[in-house]
Amino acid sequence: MSTIDSNQSLNAILDKLGVNKQEEATTKRRDQLGQADFLKLMTTQLQNQDPFAPMDNADFIAQMAQFSTVTGITDMGETLKGMSDQLQEFRIATASNLLGHSVLVPGNLARPDENGEIHGVVDLPSSASTSNIRFTNEQGEILHQVDMGAQPRGLVGFSWLDIPSEILESGDAIRVEAYADTGNGLEAVSPSVFADVLAATTGNGRDGVQLDVRDYGTISAAEVIKFRK
Repeated sequence: MSTIDSNQSLNAILDKLGVNKQEEATTKRRDQLGQADFLKLMTTQLQNQDPFAPMDNADFIAQMAQFSTVTGITDMGETLKGMSDQLQEFRIATASNLLGHSVLVPGNLARPDENGEIHGVVDLPSSASTSNIRFTNEQGEILHQVDMGAQPRGLVGFSWLDIPSEILESGDAIRVEAYADTGNGLEAVSPSVFADVLAATTGNGRDGVQLDVRDYGTISAAEVIKFRK
């Protein structure tokens, strides 16, 4: 086979595969091999093999499989990069949507919402024969109490709806204390309260969306128990 016929045959194969050898050669880096390079090497290998000891079919198929694997890994990398870009856009949308919302976070500092109310929950480790919530100021003075009586195990909601105007106007944070008797007398349990989201950032790929929550600083959106507008 002449050199001209060989080149024409190679070009015909490349055209059928949709590979433009000249265009790829000008766009790819010199230290990378593409489909055209692989087919050229394989064609040259077949042309120059020993006719008395031709290339084994298994070796030929192994080379094709290796090239397919490398191509698949490259395509998968491009797909994952596209997914990463889409996730970044999703994080931006999530962060912007959380602004102006309240999130339920573990803690005992609460502030009245736009309706002048305080809402939260306590997570009881077991059923309680009696339970109550106390709202105090910074000096420890009791401002309000809620007797919730017997409660089953799990999340139990509480609220303070009729907060006096002088407390609302003060703008001070209110401390929430929760107690329950699960068989050993009244013991303190940890409450969770709604707090305002002041700002939100997309963070990085590892940490995800980060929220700046009033009175609680920066927390991960993944740690938030519940969202509320």
